[in-house]
Amino acid sequence: MPTVLVIAAHDDWPTDRVVKALTDGGAEVFRMDTSEFPQQLTLAGRIDARQGWSGGLTTAHRAVDLAHISAVYYRAPNPFNLPATMSEPERRFAAAQARAGLGGIISAVGCRWVNHPAAMSRAEYKPLQLATARACGLTVPTTLITNSPDAVRTFVGDVGGRAVCKPVATPVFIEDDQLKTVYTRRLSEEDLADLRGIDTTAHLFQAWVEKAHEVRLTAVGDRLFAAEIHAASSDAHIDWRSDYASVTYRSTTPPTHIAEGVRRYMRRLGLRFAALDFVVSPDGEWTFLEANPCGQWDWIEHATGLGISQAIADELQGAL
Repeated sequence: MPTVLVIAAHDDWPTDRVVKALTDGGAEVFRMDTSEFPQQLTLAGRIDARQGWSGGLTTAHRAVDLAHISAVYYRAPNPFNLPATMSEPERRFAAAQARAGLGGIISAVGCRWVNHPAAMSRAEYKPLQLATARACGLTVPTTLITNSPDAVRTFVGDVGGRAVCKPVATPVFIEDDQLKTVYTRRLSEEDLADLRGIDTTAHLFQAWVEKAHEVRLTAVGDRLFAAEIHAASSDAHIDWRSDYASVTYRSTTPPTHIAEGVRRYMRRLGLRFAALDFVVSPDGEWTFLEANPCGQWDWIEHATGLGISQAIADELQGAL
């Protein structure tokens, strides 16, 4: 029977919603987390001159034949869980073999993906996102990526002294066993007077875009689900993630040229899902900020009633 393979962390509750939508619709689902391999998940894949990859994935309770996988939902699974008896060099070697073996076979399955990990990996690069969005007809903010303090000062002067700084990659890191987030911040005169540390790595600077509100646009295949994000505090006005308590949401419809640009963007990067962020100016102009190919969406669905989980399930089943 055709089966949807779901690869995600076991405690990822947005994935729970997608699985429920799939099973409610009668789909067969095999859910796994890569942390199960190799101790709770067995792989036996075979290819020869007569047929492509066959064999299966097996847990203590379920099994799926690779040849029966009709679609894969891939969403931020956990690392491999290797035996504790291994030395650190052994663990690094075994993890590389697991990525190449399990990951390689699953990646080679010819089916519908949301999203294929290779496409996701490429689409995570913000410089590529901005270049692709621009090429697809979306407005992007003037941006500098640099490790040069002098380049920062020149850039800020060029954009009229109104600029922000944000991470180039994930804004989340762990320090002292605590999860911390680096939020977007407006550059002040004090910041420009002391740019120590800029030369230690790459930093992203953008011209500040005046905003009436922001929009989180979730793209699932050709279907677009847009929600306005209205900030009621000064911190949230700069980065709404810094003050969720002051944020309200309202579903909206993107302008036709934005919708067409987003669909071009998705096709060009080979994505079937992405969470895109836009600033909407007081005069109604939409400016693209970034697009996360594995972005969060569940809280938007909860706040607005937009049917994102069902759309993902439909996309995995090839439904219109």
